[in-house]
Amino acid sequence: MNKKEVRVRFAPSPTGYLHIGGARTALYVWLLARKTGGTFILRIEDTDRNRFVPDAVEDIKNSLRWMGLDWDEGPEAGGEVGPYFQSERLEIYKEYSEKLVSEGKAYYCFCTPERLEEMRQNQERSNQPSGYDRHCRDLTQEQVQEYKAQGLNYVIRFKVPLQGKTEVKDELRGKMVFAHETLDDFILLKSDGYPTYHLASVVDDHLMGISHVIRGEEWIVSTPRHFLLYEAFGWEPPAFIHLPIFLSPDGKGKLSKRHGATGVREYREKGYLPEALTNFLLLLGWHPAEDQELFTLEEAKEAFSVERISTSPLSFSLDKLDWYNGVYIRKLSAEELAKRCLPFLQKEGLIPEPCSSQQFDYLVRIIPLVQERIKSLTDITKAVSYFFKEEIDPPAKEMLIPKKVTPEETAVILKEVLAALKEVTDFSEATLEKTLRELAASIGQKPGRVFMPVRIAVTGESATPGLFETLAAIGKPRVIQRLEQAISILG
Repeated sequence: MNKKEVRVRFAPSPTGYLHIGGARTALYVWLLARKTGGTFILRIEDTDRNRFVPDAVEDIKNSLRWMGLDWDEGPEAGGEVGPYFQSERLEIYKEYSEKLVSEGKAYYCFCTPERLEEMRQNQERSNQPSGYDRHCRDLTQEQVQEYKAQGLNYVIRFKVPLQGKTEVKDELRGKMVFAHETLDDFILLKSDGYPTYHLASVVDDHLMGISHVIRGEEWIVSTPRHFLLYEAFGWEPPAFIHLPIFLSPDGKGKLSKRHGATGVREYREKGYLPEALTNFLLLLGWHPAEDQELFTLEEAKEAFSVERISTSPLSFSLDKLDWYNGVYIRKLSAEELAKRCLPFLQKEGLIPEPCSSQQFDYLVRIIPLVQERIKSLTDITKAVSYFFKEEIDPPAKEMLIPKKVTPEETAVILKEVLAALKEVTDFSEATLEKTLRELAASIGQKPGRVFMPVRIAVTGESATPGLFETLAAIGKPRVIQRLEQAISILG
C-alpha cells in the first residue's frame, strides 16, 4: 500500500437513511484511518436534489456515532479543506469543469431532454448500445456563444478519447482495462449547476488529499471515467479498493428491502447492539489472520488490513447477526444492559419517562433473571412485562391446570400456596423455595405440580426465569393478588 499519509473519506448521499452496505464501507474506511494513524473524513454528497431526503444527513451522522465511528473532519468537526457538503462547493465544480472546456477536454452540450429521449429510443430499436451520440462534441465557438445568447440550457460533457483504452488499478483485483469505445461522453456539470458524481468525487478527493478510496464494487464500471478525469487534470489518482456486494440470504441476488431491514436505523430499532452489528459487518468481506469471531472496535483496529478484504460476494445471514447480538447482550453488565433496554420499556409504557432511580434500580435487579433469554433489546418487553405491570392479563383456565390434575385439585393447590405465602414475612428466594417445597411434600404433590400453576398464575407465562427469584422480584402484594385472580378463574 501507498506509504504517504492516509486520508480517507466516507461520502454518503443523503437520498435515504444509512444503508447497511454503506455502514460496512464506513467501518472499513474508519478502520483503515485508525489503523494507520490517518484521517477519517465525512463528506456529504448531496448533489442529487431530486432524491434528497431532508432528515437523512442527521440519520447518517447519528448512525455512525451509534456504531462508534467518529470523524476527524466533516460536518460539525470542521477542517481545513471544507466545506464538506458538496452543495456548498458548486463554484469549485464550475471552475474545474470550465477549465476542462477551455483546454478542449470537455464541451458544452445543448441537447434537449426530448432529443435525448428520441436518441435513446432509436438506439433501442436498432439494438445499438445506449449512450450519448456526441451530437454537440464538435460545436464551434460561435455556435456555443449563439446558443448561450439564446438562453438555451446546457450541460458540460467530458470528451472521452474515441480510440484506445484506459487501464485502472484496484488494490484487491489488480489491473483492469476498459476500451474507450465502451464509454460515452459523460456529463460533468448538469444544467442546474450541480455536478455529477464523477466530477464532484474526483475534484473533492484531489482537493481533500484523499489517499485511498474505499467504495462498493458497483462503482468499478465508473472507475475508468474517474481515471480519465485524473489524467485530464494532471492529478495522481488515489488507491482504489472496491468492496464485494451483499447477496440475499439465499445467495441468489443482491440484498434488497424485500429481504428485510437494510438500514442501520432499522437494526437499531429492532434491538441490535452496535457492538454486534459492527462485529457482524467487519467479517462480511474481511477475514482475520487468526481464527477469531469476536472483535471489539479496538481489536478490529489492530487486526484490520486492506489486503485481507475479500472480492467475492457474500450472503447476508441474519442468523449470524442474531448470534452476535445474543453474545454481546450476555457480555454486558446488568446496569449497562438496563440502560440499553430502558428506551424500549419506556416506549411500551412499562416504565415512565423520566425513570426514577428506584425504578431503574428495580430494572437492574430484574435484568440478570432474563439476560440469558433475550436475543435483542426488543425482547425485553415480553421478558419483563409481568415484573412491571401491577396487574397481568388473566391466564386462560386450561393453562393453569397441570397434566393429570383436575381444575378442582389445581384450585386446592393454589389455595394452599396462597395461605402459605400470606404467612411468609421474609419474601426472599431462599425462604420461598423452602416454603413451597415443604408445602408440596405436606400435601402429597410432586413439586412440579405445585410450581407450574403458581408460575402461570403469577406471570401469565409458562417459560420464565427461576420461579423463586421471580416471585421474590415481583413482591408479596402482587404475588398474592395474582394467585387470588387465578383461583377465581378456576372457580
